Amino acid sequence: MPATFSPAALQALVDRQYGLVTAAQLHALGFPPSRTRQRLETGSWQRVLHGVYAITSGALTREAILEAALLYGGTTALLSHRTAAELWGMAPVSEAGPVHVTVPYGVSAIGQPATAVGHAVHNDRVVPARGSVLHPGVVVHRSRAQRHIGAGDLLPPRTTRADTALDHAIAQPSAREAYVSLIGTVTNARVRLDDVRRRMNERTPRRYRKALEAAVRLLAEGVQSMLEYRFAVDVEQAHGLPVARRQEPVVVDGRTLWEDCDYSEHGVPLIVRLDGRRSHSAREVAFRDRRRDNAAELADRPRLVFGYEEVVVTPCLVAGEVEQVLRREGWHRRDENPCPACARLASPDTRQPRTGGGAA
Repeated sequence: MPATFSPAALQALVDRQYGLVTAAQLHALGFPPSRTRQRLETGSWQRVLHGVYAITSGALTREAILEAALLYGGTTALLSHRTAAELWGMAPVSEAGPVHVTVPYGVSAIGQPATAVGHAVHNDRVVPARGSVLHPGVVVHRSRAQRHIGAGDLLPPRTTRADTALDHAIAQPSAREAYVSLIGTVTNARVRLDDVRRRMNERTPRRYRKALEAAVRLLAEGVQSMLEYRFAVDVEQAHGLPVARRQEPVVVDGRTLWEDCDYSEHGVPLIVRLDGRRSHSAREVAFRDRRRDNAAELADRPRLVFGYEEVVVTPCLVAGEVEQVLRREGWHRRDENPCPACARLASPDTRQPRTGGGAA
C-alpha cells in the first residue's frame, strides 16, 4: 500500500473503468476503508457488485455494466455466452438480462444477483429511483481452456466468435433450440464453419453434442442462411424428400453463379431457388437471376422459386410442389411421407363436410 493516497491516481483509474473501482484497487491506492464506507452510506458512491463500486450516484451505461462484471470476475474474466453473442452481433442486446462471464477454474467468483439503487436523491441531484435496477447481475461460467478462448486483444474482452456460437447454443433449453441457434449464428454472423468444427473437437460440448454435430453437417452441405436451413429441415427432411446439393456452381455469361438446391444427383435436373427478398432486390442481382433463369430454360432444366413466407408458413405446400416436379421427372418415393401434418390433411376425418343436400 502506498504511504499517501493520490486522488489523481484514483481519478485516472476510474476514467479508464467507466467510473468504477474495486475494493482491491482502492486498497492498493491507499484509500481508507472508512472513507469507502462513508461514501457508500451517504449515496455518493454505489455498490454495483460484491467488491465493485461506482463513484457516481447515477445510472450505469451499458459499457459500465459490462466493465463491472469483468472487474468482479478478475483480470482473466471474459464476456461470454449470451453477452458475447450480443457484442458479436449474434443476438439482440438484452438490457434486463444478466451479464455472462467465463473465468478459469480456481477463480473464486460466483454468480451475483441484480443490484438496486440505494438512494433516490443526493445533494439535490435527481438519480434513479431507490430500488430500481442498477446492475442486472452476473452469471459465472468456468473453463479449463480459458487461455485459448479469448478473442485476442479485443475490448471488452470476450470469447472468440466460434466459442461464443457454441456456448450460446449449448445454453439453449433444448437440443432443437441448440441446433437452430448454431445454424442461425453461423449463417447470420458469418462465423467460419472450420473454426466451429475445430473448437468442437478441442472442447467437446457438454450437452447437445449430437444436435450440434447435426447442425455442423447441415452447414457443411452448403446451407448459408436461415431460409436454406428451414427448407432443408421443414421441407426436405420433414417430408422425406431427397437431399439436394447446395450451392452448386453454374456458369452464366462467363461468370460462375451458385444454385441454392440442385437435385441432379438424384436423376432429376430440378433446381430450387430460395429467394430472400432483401438479398435479391438490387437491380444487378435481379438481372443476374434473370440470366440464370434463361440459362436453366435453355438447358431444359425445371426450376422452382420459393420465398421465406412460403417455406416457413406453408412448408407442406412447398414440399408438395417439389415432389410433384421430382415425380414428373422420374423420381420415385421409397417410403411414405413422414410428415404428420400432411397425414392429417390427407385423412378423411379432416376433410370439410359438404354443405347443403342433407337428409330431410
